[in-house]
This record gives sequence, structure tokens and C-alpha cells, in this order.
Amino acid sequence: MAEKRQQIDLMQLPLPHLNQLKETLEQEVDVLQTSLQQLKLAQGKFLDSLESLNKFKPDNEGKDILVPLTASLYVPGKLSDVKTVMIDIGTGYYVEKSVDQAKEYFKRKVDFMTKNMEKVQPGMAEKFKLKQAVMEVMNIKYQAQLAQMQQQQSQVVKS
Repeated sequence: MAEKRQQIDLMQLPLPHLNQLKETLEQEVDVLQTSLQQLKLAQGKFLDSLESLNKFKPDNEGKDILVPLTASLYVPGKLSDVKTVMIDIGTGYYVEKSVDQAKEYFKRKVDFMTKNMEKVQPGMAEKFKLKQAVMEVMNIKYQAQLAQMQQQQSQVVKS
């Protein structure tokens, strides 16, 4: 089903409606910015994981490493197997894969995040431009109201 867009002349909307539209657009831009930040964060983690896999070489087998237990706690360990890795596939599930399979998995995840970011960015830019247009119209209307009030005051003073 094709989406039909209806054009609305912002100058025809009263200030309260414009203000409500501005607030709605601000909320939508905030949500899209948050989504974009989360996608970038996830993409960065997948890129880090992909980069870490480059350390799995035969000549590194048996070498000392630091194993992360949390984001800030590491314990010493030894790299005992450079052919297979356990990867976190989400929601607490881990899968054993060869290093090459793991690299492919992380490449797919990076590509997926990139494509999603490319989908979010135009929508966010469009909403931001629309918000700017609404704010410009609101400013014009405020200035017109102010001029009208000043004109009415000068007429009252003359009377």
C-alpha cells in the first residue's frame, strides 16, 4: 500500500498547533538520535570484536592474555586455542565458531548496523528540517502578533 503524503501550509496553522507540532518533532528527532547512537555503539562493539579476532594466529597460541570478566575487570589467562572462538550471539547465548566463521559473522553484523544507520539518518534529517521550518513560521507569527499588539496600543494612545 503506497503511503499518501498530505501537504500542510504551516502558515495556516495557529500557534498552539505549531508549538505542539514542534514538540512532537523534537521528540521524534530525539528518538531517532538515540537509535542512531545505539546503532553506532553496537557497530563499534562488532568492529572491536572483528579486530580482536586478528590476534588469533598460530604463533600466538599459548601466550599470556587478559580475559575480560566485566568492562573494568580482567584476569590473566593463556590463549590455548587459536582455531575456534566462542561468540556472544545475544540474550546470553554463545556459539563456538571457527575464527573465519566468526569474522564473517561480525562483518555481517557491521554491515547490518551500517545499513540501519543509513535508513535512520535521512528520516532524522527530514524531521530536523521540518522542525526548523515550524520554528521559523512560529517566529514569523510571533513577530506578526507583536507588531499587531504594538499597532493596537498606538491606536489606543492616539484615541
